[in-house]
Amino acid sequence: MPTNQQLLRILVVEDDEDDFLLINDYIKHLRAWKCEVKWISRYEEAITELTTHSYTICFSDYRLGAKNGIDLIKDIQDRNCNTPVILLTGKGNYEIDIEATKAGAFDYLIKADLDEDKLERTIRYTLERISNLQKIKDSERKYRNIFEKSKDIVFIADIDTSLRTVNYAVTDILEVPVEACVGRKITDFFNAQTQVDVFMQTLLEDGEVENYEVELVTADKTVKTCLVTASIEVDSENLNYIQGIIHDITSLKKAELASLQAEKLAATSRFIRTMAHEVRNPLNNINLSVENLVQQISNEDDRLYLEIIQRNAKRINDLITELLQSSRPADMALQPISLLEMINDVISAVQDRATLRKITIRFNPPKEDCMIRADKPKLEMALLNIVINAIEAVADETGVIDINIHPKANATVLTISDNGCGMNPETKARLFEPYFTSKRNGLGLGLASTLTILNAHNAGIEVNSQLGAGTTFELTFKG
Repeated sequence: MPTNQQLLRILVVEDDEDDFLLINDYIKHLRAWKCEVKWISRYEEAITELTTHSYTICFSDYRLGAKNGIDLIKDIQDRNCNTPVILLTGKGNYEIDIEATKAGAFDYLIKADLDEDKLERTIRYTLERISNLQKIKDSERKYRNIFEKSKDIVFIADIDTSLRTVNYAVTDILEVPVEACVGRKITDFFNAQTQVDVFMQTLLEDGEVENYEVELVTADKTVKTCLVTASIEVDSENLNYIQGIIHDITSLKKAELASLQAEKLAATSRFIRTMAHEVRNPLNNINLSVENLVQQISNEDDRLYLEIIQRNAKRINDLITELLQSSRPADMALQPISLLEMINDVISAVQDRATLRKITIRFNPPKEDCMIRADKPKLEMALLNIVINAIEAVADETGVIDINIHPKANATVLTISDNGCGMNPETKARLFEPYFTSKRNGLGLGLASTLTILNAHNAGIEVNSQLGAGTTFELTFKG
């Protein structure tokens, strides 16, 4: 007998010893495998044996006293035993054959028809089926792991986008438990109806949507930018369904925006420095000429015009200086300060203005103080600019400004929110540009200076705003 033959551990559950001896004799003459056979005649002992030891195949008589082979299959399955069971019966019965198949029997043999060749074919079929089932389970396990451990949202939905299945990434990205998502439409998370319309139209017309950029709203109303890829598929019942992936690119978009903002600021700074140099040279000549003329002219009317020129030249020079200060990287004297104390100072500075307009400022301080490294006067001026902008954006009497501090593991997050008029995307995109302002009498340098100061503190800044719904500034101080 070849030494590389597969070893089969076979359990025979049979209450008739003569039938066991017949089956065992057939097994002994099998040439394809090396077999170890064990015989058990009692039902309960068979259950114990199968659930405590490993067997390749189990042959079981259908009738085992008060119970039968189908009961045995169900009992071992309830105990997480997956040993394949082949049922043996004295005579054929179509109903029992169907019931056995439904219960999970691998085959159903009539003892009177059994011989060595039929037994070998049954075992070979069973081993092939076990191998195929194992491959299917391995494949299911592999793809289940990919599905469950993916950092992207992977979903299957009905054709109306009602979710059937979704992985746990939905909790990390949208902050909604998996159980609460099933039955809910994926388009319910879209931030704008126009995005829903475009997504559904493209999906239904083309059968797929690839990397469609949408804004999704989380459970706490945070807006995240994501890419959605989805396609319409057909299941085994010839019904359409949607499968798709949602990839969160919020951090990437923030990094791109920060990089673009830094590039715009650098370009603006270079332009401002060049312009200041080019303007100040002729301006200095004008000032020197006016000073000489003032000394030489005695006519009071002429002197009046020269003084007007002097004042406006000084005003131009002051504007250039102010513009240079707003674009020049600030020199910082960083030291540990209390953010809680600074916020209280900022609120005190604007309290009279808020009181006169009956605006409510709500500050929810954390239980413990938050210490950050900062240049207190400069950072206080930056925060003051943000709060003053919030006050100017809200309506009298109904205006509310919320200030919150959220301590995190390696950072401190400060949010300043208002229920004011909000901004459209174009205004938001140009918010920190020097001399850009939506105010009638504003110069547009306040937030430009604020961004310069925050960049010098290595602080992250994110602005979320919607027309008619208010604005939120989120500042992140690292370390």
